[in-house]
Amino acid sequence: MAHLLGAQSIGLDFGTGTVLDGVTVGLEDGDRIGIVGSNGAGKSSLMAILAGRLAPHSGQVTTTRGTRVGVLDQSDHVDESLSVLEAIVGDADTHEWASDPRIRDIMSGLVPDLPADAKVGTLSGGQQRRVALAAVLTGDHDVVFLDEPTNHLDVEGVAWLADHLNRRWARGRGALAVVTHDRWFLDAVTERTWEVHDGVVDMYEGGYAAYVLQRVERDRIAAATETKRQNLMRKELAWLRRGAPARTSKPKFRIDAANALIADVPPVRDQVQLTRMATARLGKDVVELVRCSVSYPTAEGGTREVLREIDWNIGPGERVGLLGENGAGKSTLLRLITGDQEPTSGRVKTGMTVRVAQLSQQLAELDEHAEERVSGVVKQFTSIALADGSEMSPTQLLERLGFTSAQLKTQVKRLSGGQRRRLQLLLVLLSEPNVLVLDEPTNDLDTDVLAAMEDLLDSWPGTLVVVSHDRYLLERVTDDQYAVLDGGLRHLPGGVDEYVELTRTRRAAADGVGTFGGGSSSTAATPAPQAVQLSGSEQRALEKELQSVERRMAKIGELTEGVHHEMVMHDQSDFAGLAALTKQIGELEVENADLEERWLDLSEQLGR
Repeated sequence: MAHLLGAQSIGLDFGTGTVLDGVTVGLEDGDRIGIVGSNGAGKSSLMAILAGRLAPHSGQVTTTRGTRVGVLDQSDHVDESLSVLEAIVGDADTHEWASDPRIRDIMSGLVPDLPADAKVGTLSGGQQRRVALAAVLTGDHDVVFLDEPTNHLDVEGVAWLADHLNRRWARGRGALAVVTHDRWFLDAVTERTWEVHDGVVDMYEGGYAAYVLQRVERDRIAAATETKRQNLMRKELAWLRRGAPARTSKPKFRIDAANALIADVPPVRDQVQLTRMATARLGKDVVELVRCSVSYPTAEGGTREVLREIDWNIGPGERVGLLGENGAGKSTLLRLITGDQEPTSGRVKTGMTVRVAQLSQQLAELDEHAEERVSGVVKQFTSIALADGSEMSPTQLLERLGFTSAQLKTQVKRLSGGQRRRLQLLLVLLSEPNVLVLDEPTNDLDTDVLAAMEDLLDSWPGTLVVVSHDRYLLERVTDDQYAVLDGGLRHLPGGVDEYVELTRTRRAAADGVGTFGGGSSSTAATPAPQAVQLSGSEQRALEKELQSVERRMAKIGELTEGVHHEMVMHDQSDFAGLAALTKQIGELEVENADLEERWLDLSEQLGR
């Protein structure tokens, strides 16, 4: 793999504390990097330095001659005087971009709803962000840096972006580095993870799920080193220090150790206990929509029907996720549930004991507390009861959501966006509602805080309704998903996957409806060629080769697994050693890809 760019011993300090301290990283052809870390840890700064947009205070960044770099920064703005089409393709003639299937696909995937001649300055912030992302993706870049690219994308848009990035370059070519809090997206597109914390960068193999497992494993090893009173941990440390003969079984042991970490972990939610407690607090009746329709007047003097004859009975303890395109009517449906809006026709039946609370996108709950300190805001509340019968005080909840003791003395107006979001959630929970409505709750939260929030919601006894474009969150905290489609409400037994497939099918059936056309990159199916009749000797030779390929693929799988676990145990400050291990994995992956292609070819010849 060719080296594209790298940073050696870079340091960054804005005067309020060290952001990066002697960090050495690099990008090579084929790299797909996810950058994670808490808010303020330095993720965006690291990306800006690598992209050449920010000069480090020490160290240097080198880029291989001829390397083309594309960047989407959170602060990037498109020239508002340009049209949407000009902002994306520049001054290229129509026949140039229209004949490029990749550009057509990008336009249909990101801006199908925007008029080509609309001025960028007339668009909303989210629409401008999509235009900026499209402009970056249409470029022919060797390295692409994306900072929060999934912001303002719906679930289908995130799925499209993941698919585009996965097929953008040939295997082993191009490099991607992405900063995002969207954990599903990280798993879908990245193959390595950099965690930025305390001025350093720790490297992990795999996407978000693999990163979590490896980080837990490292934490366990660190705890074992510090807690030598535990005989089992001392034995493990002694085993780790043995000579080379014993280390031949280390990868298998590491697998067993990792599996043991989660073997005794109970299900994330005790459904029976949650339902029992929710029923005790709510009764059997929560919220029921009976043939509810909602219409709004239009500028032309007519009416536009947003929801049509919705029937929906929400029971105690249910955890529901709502999906739908922007403008489909999700927010209107939420307002019916909370009682903030009356239906145009039909009725909403709400149980006598129901207390609804909503976590809004606008942080409105904090306006009245702007001048107060965090500690003063929460001291007026008492503890809340959890489903397991335990109670948590406001201070314990603050700690669980990542607040430090120093932050308790901070005025609310001086909190960061993520801190304000966490405090907003805490105030909503402390008001002790038994029906909780969350509208895009993941804004401004990093992955660790999201995990803490999800853990807290798992033990919160009540009915939960969530609207979010964060696929990971929906699948993590809700048990049923519904879609708002064409004014109706549709249950999705297949979850988010069913919704994505459904919307793709609907869009294809519309035959390219949209300003830029369908842009479908698919081609008409061609009939499969008939299998060639093989002689007995030819078939035996192919079967023998197929078995050989399968054995080698299994062996490569074992070798790759061994190198992965060797990286988990490797000294993270030994960058040369880590680079050598990474190179081994790359070589094994390339060989495996070739074997997979040969396996498919042999299987086709054998008619399997």
